[in-house]
Amino acid sequence: MEPAPAKTKPQGRLLVSTLLDAKDELEERLERCVGIVQVLTNGLSEREANDALTANVCKGQQQHEEVCLGLFTLVLTEPAQAQRCYRDLALVNRDGMNVVLVKINQVLMEKFLKLQDVPRTQLVWLVRELVKSSVVGADGVIMTLLKQVAGGDISTKNLWLAESVLDILLDQKTVSREWVLKSGMLIAMSVYTFLRLIVDHGAPNLLTLRQKEVDYCISMLREKFMECLIIGRDLVRLLQNVARIPEMELVWRDLLHSPQVLSPQFTGVLQLLTARTSRKFLACRLTPDMETKLLFMTSRVRFGQQKRYQDWFQRQYLSTAESQSLRCDLIRYICGVVHPSNEVLSSDILPRWAIIGWLLTTCTSNVAASNAKLALFYDWLFFNPEKDSIMNIEPAILVMHHSMKPHPAITATLLDFMCRIIPHFFPPLESQVRQGVFNSLTFIMEKRVLAHLAPLFDNPKLDRELRSMLRERFPEFCSPPSPPTEVKMEESVSMEMDNHVEDKEDGCYDNTEAAFSDDEEEINNKGKKREFRFHPIKEAIMEEPADITPWLDQLDDPMKEKVQQLQKTSDPETQCEVMQEIVDLILEEDFDTEQMSGLASCLSELFKDHFRGDVLPEEITEESLEDSVCKPVCLVFRNLVTMQEDNSGFSVLLDMLAELYQKQPKIGYHLLYYLKASKAANGKMMLYESFAQATALGDLHTCLMMDMKACQEDDVRLLCYLTPSIYSEFPDETLRSGELLNMIVAVIDSTQLQELMCHVMMGNLVMFRKDSVLNILIQSLDWETFEQYSTWQLFLAHSIPLETIIPILQHLKYKEHPEALSCLLLQLRREKPSEEMVKMVLSRPCHPEDQFTTSILRHWTSKHDDTLGEHIKAQLIKNNNQPRKRQSLRSSSSKLAQLTLEQILEHLDNLRLSLINTKNNFFTQTPILQALQHVQASCDEAHKMRFSDLFSLAEEYEDSQSKPPKSRRKAPASSPRSRKGVAPPTNNEEESASSSASEEEDSKPKAPKRKRKGSSAVGSDSD
Repeated sequence: MEPAPAKTKPQGRLLVSTLLDAKDELEERLERCVGIVQVLTNGLSEREANDALTANVCKGQQQHEEVCLGLFTLVLTEPAQAQRCYRDLALVNRDGMNVVLVKINQVLMEKFLKLQDVPRTQLVWLVRELVKSSVVGADGVIMTLLKQVAGGDISTKNLWLAESVLDILLDQKTVSREWVLKSGMLIAMSVYTFLRLIVDHGAPNLLTLRQKEVDYCISMLREKFMECLIIGRDLVRLLQNVARIPEMELVWRDLLHSPQVLSPQFTGVLQLLTARTSRKFLACRLTPDMETKLLFMTSRVRFGQQKRYQDWFQRQYLSTAESQSLRCDLIRYICGVVHPSNEVLSSDILPRWAIIGWLLTTCTSNVAASNAKLALFYDWLFFNPEKDSIMNIEPAILVMHHSMKPHPAITATLLDFMCRIIPHFFPPLESQVRQGVFNSLTFIMEKRVLAHLAPLFDNPKLDRELRSMLRERFPEFCSPPSPPTEVKMEESVSMEMDNHVEDKEDGCYDNTEAAFSDDEEEINNKGKKREFRFHPIKEAIMEEPADITPWLDQLDDPMKEKVQQLQKTSDPETQCEVMQEIVDLILEEDFDTEQMSGLASCLSELFKDHFRGDVLPEEITEESLEDSVCKPVCLVFRNLVTMQEDNSGFSVLLDMLAELYQKQPKIGYHLLYYLKASKAANGKMMLYESFAQATALGDLHTCLMMDMKACQEDDVRLLCYLTPSIYSEFPDETLRSGELLNMIVAVIDSTQLQELMCHVMMGNLVMFRKDSVLNILIQSLDWETFEQYSTWQLFLAHSIPLETIIPILQHLKYKEHPEALSCLLLQLRREKPSEEMVKMVLSRPCHPEDQFTTSILRHWTSKHDDTLGEHIKAQLIKNNNQPRKRQSLRSSSSKLAQLTLEQILEHLDNLRLSLINTKNNFFTQTPILQALQHVQASCDEAHKMRFSDLFSLAEEYEDSQSKPPKSRRKAPASSPRSRKGVAPPTNNEEESASSSASEEEDSKPKAPKRKRKGSSAVGSDSD
C-alpha cells in the first residue's frame, strides 16, 4: 500500500512538498478546478473553448469560481499557456477578477515560501498583467507582494523578487503612469519599502539594483511628497540611513532646509516627526512568516521557555551579516504593532521587553547597535501623550529596568544613548526632543509602568559619569520618593504588575530555562507580593458573573439557547447535561463551524472557575479520581474518547477543543489528566497527539512542553502524578531532551523526588535512555544545585551502565560543577575500573585544588589495584607512542577527548604523594614499573627532571633485574639513581615537604631534587 501514495505526492506542481507532507488543501482544490477547465476545453478550438467556459460560468457562482481558479492555476503552472489562459480569464470572469485577487493574496500570505520556482515566477508575471489591465484591487496585491521582500536578505530569490516588483512599478511610469500615481497608499508603501531595502543593497554587484531603487524613491518623493507624508516619523529615520548617497543627500537637504521645494503644504521636518507612523508601514517590513513567529512568541510562549523559539528565529532570519539591519524592523514592529492585551500583560507570557533585550544582544556591529537603539527610542523623541500610545514607549523603559540586575551594561548603554540623543538627533530641534523624552518619562510614571525612576537613574551599578549626566538631564526624576510607607507599598504592587516574573530576569537575554533564585529570602518576598496581588483579584472574579454577551451574537439560536441555559445553572449535574446537549449540537451535520470561535469564548468564560484550584484530589482513590473528571468541560473529552478517529464528528470536536485551547491554555493539561485518571479513557492517551496536531501549534512536542509547563506552574502534585504516563506514552518527545526533566526537578520537593525514584525502581517510569542520557546530563550542568542533585538521583535509580555517561567527565570543571563531580565520585567508587573509565578519569586537567582524579585512583588502588595497574600501563604505553609534538601540558582543558602523557604522569605523581604515608603497594606492581621504564627510555630530559620521583621507581626496578643494590652508590651526581628503592617510601616529613614543593613549582625542579637527594640517603640507610 505504501508505494502508491509515494508516486502520487510528487505530482503537485504548485507547492514544494516531501513524501511525509500531507496533501495541501488549497493545492488540492486548485488542481480540481484545473481538472474541470480541462474537461470543458479538451479537444476544442480556442473559440469553442471560450464559449464552453463562458456557458459554464453562467450557470452559477460555484461554476464561475471553479473556472476562474482553474485558469488562474494554469497560468501559474503552465507558462506556455499562460497568455491564452489569462486572456480567457479576462473574458469569462464576471466579478472584476475579485476571485483571482483574493486567491493571489491568500497564496502570497500563506503559501509563498512553499511555491515552486515556476509558479513563483508566473505569479509575478500575473501581477504584472493585472497591473497592465488596470484591474481594480491590483494595488493591494502589489502591497502584499512587497511584504514578501525580506529585509536583511540578499539571497538570489529575494533580490529577484525586489527587482521584479520594482520593474512593475517603473514600467507603469511609461505605460500607464496614472495607475501607480492614483493609489496614495501604494506610493507610500513602496517608498517605505525601497528606502529600507537600499541599505541592504550596497555591495558592488548590487549597485545597479540600488540605483533603480534610489531613482524610484527620489521621483516619488519629489513628485508625490504629500502621499509619502502619510508614512510619518519613520520616513525621516529611513531617509537618515540613506542620506549619504549623493542623490538622496539633495532630497535630505531639501527636507531639512527647503521643505517648500518638496510640497507647498509641507511646513518642515517637525511636521513629519510629530506624526506617528501607522502600523501598516511598520508591519510591511516583516514577511508573513516572520510576523507569525513573532506574534506566536508574544502571545503563546511562556517566559523562560523562549530559548528554542529565539534560536530558531535567529537561525532562520538573523544569522547572516546583512541581517543586522533587520533588527531595527523587528524592534519597530514590536514597539508599534505588538500591543498585548491586559490579560496577556498580567500573565507569564514572554514580555516584549525580553525579546527586544535579546535582539539588542545579537547586534554584532556598532552601526547595527546604534540603529537598534534609535528604533527603540524613536517614539520617545517627539512623544505627545494626546496622540501617541504608552505601549510604544513602554518596552524601552522596561528593558532598562529589568536589565539593571542581570545585564547592567545594557541598561547603561541605553541610558547613555537616551541622554546623548537629545542634543545630537537634530540640534535645531533639541528643545523639542528634550520635551518629548520628558513627556515620555512623565507618562511612564503617570501610567505606573514604573512607580518612580530614581532607582534606575541613580543606581550604584551605573558609573559616576553616567549618573551625573542623568542628574543633569533629568533632575526631576532622580530624587527618591518622599512618602516612604505608602509609595513603597504602591511601588511593589506596580512593579509586580509590570512583570510578575521579575525574579526570572537573570535569564531574559541568554534564554536559559527558568531557574530558582539563589536568594531564598527573595523567593519568599516574591511569594508575599504574589499573594498580595492576586488575592483581591481572585475575590473580584468570584463575585462577578461571567459576561458572555460579546460572543452570543456569533451563535445561532439553538446554540445560543443552550449556552444561556448553561450560564444560568450552577448545579454541576445540570451543567453536564446541558454541556452534552451542546456537544450533540456540535456533532450535527449542519453545524456551522464559523461559530466555533464564539462558542469557545463563551465556554472559556463560563468554565473559568473549573480551571482554578487543584485538579488532583487530596486523597487519590478510584472514586475520588472519577469524581474529579465529572466537570462539564470533561464532557468534550469523554465524547472524543468514545469516538472512532475516522468519525466525521471526531475532527469537529478536536477543532472545537483547539479553539477552546486558544482561549484557555490550561485545557491541555486538563485533557492529559482526564486521559490518565478516567477509566473510560484507559489506553487512550495517544488521543492527546491528535489534539496537539489540531491546535494552532500543530506540533506534539511544543504542545506537550507548553502544557506541562502550565501544569508545573499551577499544580506540582498533578505534574508528578502525570509524569509516569507522559514519559511512557510519549518517549520520543520526553526522552530526547532535558526540557521536561528540568520542569520537574525545578519544583519537586524531597518527598516527591523519592516517589519518582520508587516509580523508576518499580519499572513504572523511564526518564533516561542510553542514546540521550549523556546529552541530558550535560544540559543539567547549568541547572540549580538541588535540580542537579535530583537529576543524578533519578539517573542512579535507573539501571544504565555508568560507562554510558562517563564521557561527561570531559565537560566537568571542579569549581563550576561540584554537584555532578560529587555524584560521579560516589558512583565510580562502587564500580570496577574499566579501560574507558580510567582513560576519562586521567584525562581531567591537573589542578592543585581538584582532588577528583587522585581520590578515585587512590580508592581503586585499595580495591582493584591489579586491574587499575594494567589499565594505567596501557594508557602510558599508548600515549608514549604518540608523536611528541601533538602533546602539550594540560592540553585536555581545551580539547575534550585528548589525553596526554604529561597528564597521566602528573596524576600518577599526585597519586604517589597521596600514598606516601600508607602501606599501599600499588607502585611496586610490575605493570606500573614496566610502563614507567618504557616511558623513561623515550622521554626528554625536561620530563625526566619533572617526574624524577616517578622514574626513580622504574630505575630501582631495572637495577633489581640486572645489578645488585650496592651499585647505586657508584651513580654520578647528575643521575637520579641515588633515590629511594622499590620498597614503600619511609615516613619522612622532609621527604613529604620536598615532594609538595616539587609538585607546586614545576618551573624550578632543581631545588626539590637536591632536597630529595638528602632524604634518599636516609632512606637508603633504613633499607
